[in-house]
Amino acid sequence: MIIPVVLAGGVGSRLWPVSRQLYPKQFASLTTGRAQSATDSTLFQATLLRLASLTNRGAPMVICNEDHRFLTAQQLRDIDIHQATILLEPIGRNTAPAVALAALLADAEDILLVLPADHAIRDSEALCRAIARGAQLAGDGRLVTFGIVPASAETGYGYILRGAEVGAEPADGYAVQRFVEKPDLATAQAYLASGDYYWNSGMFMFKAGRYLQELAQHAPDILASCRTAVASIEEDVDFKRVSLPLFSACRSESIDYAVMEKTRDAVVVPLDARWNDLGAWNALWETSEKDTSGNVLTGDVLCADVSDSYIHSHSRLVAAVGLDNAVIVETADAVLVASRDRVQDVKRIVQQLEQNKRTESVNHVLVYRPWGSYESLAIGAGFQVKHIVVKPGGSLSLQMHHHRAEHWIVIKGSATVTCDDRVFTLNANESTFIPLGSTHRLQNLTSTPVELIEVQTGSYLGEDDIVRFEDIYGRKVEKF
Repeated sequence: MIIPVVLAGGVGSRLWPVSRQLYPKQFASLTTGRAQSATDSTLFQATLLRLASLTNRGAPMVICNEDHRFLTAQQLRDIDIHQATILLEPIGRNTAPAVALAALLADAEDILLVLPADHAIRDSEALCRAIARGAQLAGDGRLVTFGIVPASAETGYGYILRGAEVGAEPADGYAVQRFVEKPDLATAQAYLASGDYYWNSGMFMFKAGRYLQELAQHAPDILASCRTAVASIEEDVDFKRVSLPLFSACRSESIDYAVMEKTRDAVVVPLDARWNDLGAWNALWETSEKDTSGNVLTGDVLCADVSDSYIHSHSRLVAAVGLDNAVIVETADAVLVASRDRVQDVKRIVQQLEQNKRTESVNHVLVYRPWGSYESLAIGAGFQVKHIVVKPGGSLSLQMHHHRAEHWIVIKGSATVTCDDRVFTLNANESTFIPLGSTHRLQNLTSTPVELIEVQTGSYLGEDDIVRFEDIYGRKVEKF
């Protein structure tokens, strides 16, 4: 049985302002900002959808951040995956411990197919053919990594030097002679010319038991910490939750350093499938169809004398004049303007946002919750206006606020409202007032979405002004 193990814990700061701390790039559609249809999947969803033709495939395991658990579960449901194991990492400890958790939960003979959630692969058939070759090698006890056939001399990737052929057929795979750190340009050009090097994709395949054997030999402390953490896993609604104190004790290490560079059984399977790790905005320009001026234009964009640029509008008209090799990305609350050859430095802007405690590094104005979403429309001294959507069957927690009152106006659907000892129905074009300090809840007991406008008034309007009494999603101390 092949078990896809999807690593979905990254943040993708170089793809800000689309990628944010609570809505990172793997959960966004980089063409629209969010998934709109089955054909407009997010990177995370595409990681699983491209495995559709793979035979002998079991239910996937997804390893993600605690903050992204409801987003992960919803995006799995949206592509009709209902049997996945969602494993919550309370803190990031790199790939070696993350995969150790998955291996300990799997059967020893299961073959784990480890995939980052944020890569683009255009040729799914080529990927599945490579996986089939990798499965044969993994079944024989090898530890497989997939090496991307290089299309250019790239300095931003690590490389793998191949050795002797292995496998039943020629070029099924090669023994890994060595892993190489990111080279300078001259070295990368020499690697490309030799034909013996591949880009390191960060994708792996091996039996769960074999990985644990190698980990026991080369990183026994990591294995011991992970065994202790798995023994204490708790089931929480749709999730398996790992203990923060126990997992925090584990050393942070990558699979490459902990196992693959030390084992004698590492093999590399060549993969030529139009792969890109989408590490920065320049990658979107490189992999997208361009107009006659070399531009990639998405959304409401007007240009004059602009060439070789990537311009992406999400919410309003973007106009550009007299630019070359530029990146412009507009969202509802932020605009990025950068030279195309400097997009790796976007993370410096994110660092400034974090240092200044600005919310633009954390959330979009449209924020997803397990019950639906809310979008901040206007905010000022003593007030905030939100557009709230509650999905069918959704329910906000039973809660109260110390510092604000709320006015609710239903614009679509039929909402069930609790306010202190009253429970009543609010239909479209009807409104109610929730006084400061009142215990209240908003529910959608119907089969269609409920939409409303919420006007908050008070001395403090932060999302942490909440006392939660009941919650159907198992949230206890999280912010609303």
